Amino acid sequence: MQSLYDISAPAKLNVFLHITGRRADGYHLLQSAFMLIDWCDTLHFQVRSDGQISREDLTWALPKDDLITRAAKALQRHCQCPLGVHIGIAKSIPAQAGMGGGSSNAASTLLALNRLWNLNLPLQTLAIVGLSLGADVPFFLHGHNAWVEGIGEQITPLELPCARFVVAKPDAGLETKLIFSDPALKRDSKTAIISGFAADGNIFEYGRNDLQAVAQKLCPGVTQALLWLESQGLSGRMTGSGSAVFAQLLHDIDLLSAPDAMQVRLCSNLDVHPLVGWAASDY
Repeated sequence: MQSLYDISAPAKLNVFLHITGRRADGYHLLQSAFMLIDWCDTLHFQVRSDGQISREDLTWALPKDDLITRAAKALQRHCQCPLGVHIGIAKSIPAQAGMGGGSSNAASTLLALNRLWNLNLPLQTLAIVGLSLGADVPFFLHGHNAWVEGIGEQITPLELPCARFVVAKPDAGLETKLIFSDPALKRDSKTAIISGFAADGNIFEYGRNDLQAVAQKLCPGVTQALLWLESQGLSGRMTGSGSAVFAQLLHDIDLLSAPDAMQVRLCSNLDVHPLVGWAASDY
């Protein structure tokens, strides 16, 4: 059996997230800057000749039909591939954090199997399969920090300066659908442009997260995490639609002062995804 080990699936942070409208089908229109960070899950792959797809949880238990398994099955169906795979997953990125852990796992699975199964599919094809799994999957497949619009499918590569961040995830998570279905959610932010974002004096403090106010109402832990960052002299904001918050790190802080129920990590942003170029074509 051919094996491939230690495939990384990095998390992302939303530098900002604005909701600019809502389509007739209920999907929200957004604008955001997605940034890859070095908080990663690790996936281990081993090709199976019997066509079966199996998964082993090496840290904590995942749902039976999570995005990793669904991604492998979707690619197998799309290509009518006779091969299978056994996937071991060492989770590190917290769930319901707004950091894209599940979508990143799905993207790394598609990229790894594209190579392991010798499919040689172009990035555009993988992105079509990925979008059927989740709106954030194409971002991780393209492998660059990006300006993201529409429902998440309009992706423009974006260069961001190197920076360090402190990310704090309270014990409780948040379900995306609860935030987006809340009538109090702000859905009318003014449309921004990339050049305005790039010209901002500190792009890591640009705009806001329109989901944050609703999230704080639904999950007191978000407020607790933001107040802890404030106690460290940092200006924090929520990432995505989960409960994690972050702030650019400009000075040393006391990580030991974080509440016991809060997961805190120092992270750096990434220029590109570790698997960039693994598809048959790129940007």
